[in-house]
Amino acid sequence: MNGHQSPRKKISNGRLTFTISEASKITNVSRSTLRIWENWGLTRPARTKSGYRTYSREQIERLKQIQRLRNEKNLNVAAIRHLIGAESGAVETSPTHSVNQSIGQSIGDQLRRLREKRELTIFEAAERTGFSSSYLSSLERGQSNASVATLQKLSVFYQTNVLAFFKDSSEPRKLVRLENRKHISNEPGIFIELLATGSNVMEPHVFRLAPGATSGGAYHHQGEEFIFVLEGCCEFWLKEVEHYKLCKGDSLYFSSSTPHRWRNTGKSEAVLFWINTPPTF
Repeated sequence: MNGHQSPRKKISNGRLTFTISEASKITNVSRSTLRIWENWGLTRPARTKSGYRTYSREQIERLKQIQRLRNEKNLNVAAIRHLIGAESGAVETSPTHSVNQSIGQSIGDQLRRLREKRELTIFEAAERTGFSSSYLSSLERGQSNASVATLQKLSVFYQTNVLAFFKDSSEPRKLVRLENRKHISNEPGIFIELLATGSNVMEPHVFRLAPGATSGGAYHHQGEEFIFVLEGCCEFWLKEVEHYKLCKGDSLYFSSSTPHRWRNTGKSEAVLFWINTPPTF
């Protein structure tokens, strides 16, 4: 038993409770994601006198429902909260929730603008991109999360880059302070920051990937990519033939035109320094 986790035990009414580690294994959701869902108000585990989280059977079923809505419907937190509501007594909002919701709406606005510029209906765009019309519609309304692979595929279709989906009023600058980095992801568990602004030859990012975070499938585009692992480990697949597990201090360089996907299969956050050139991300 992990020394940082309290054991499972019966509570006063005879029901079993589960530690966060057990809840993670049962639902196949990382512990960091469970904590994020708690911050968003989707769940409210009880606490022992020592401060450990405990989940009831009913809460385990709720976690499974949330996971199904994320995986099968690609719904974001706002849409899930609308469907099942915040758990009684849970925190109603959080800074992360507000930021992700705002970014999701920004992505939706830009996708709608690009589609209308090409004079396409939502059904025509769906037919040409391979996504369902309902999913594209939910993206444009800011009600669904967009994986990195999804954003890449849509950027290729609309002949632009991923950065175009995010409103950017910042001026080009040589120096970018930590507090001025632009955040360009709304996918839970994936935090991407842009390290330079303006029309540059290189596009440097910092990727912070929670355990289990994934690209959402393979994607490709023009250019070349360089990745250096600052913390943790992350696995990469190129053409579904080459497989690399990168850990702290490792680097990878490859052509962006090679279909590639990635996943943090470790138990801790992975932090990557990632450069695309030209800026086609």
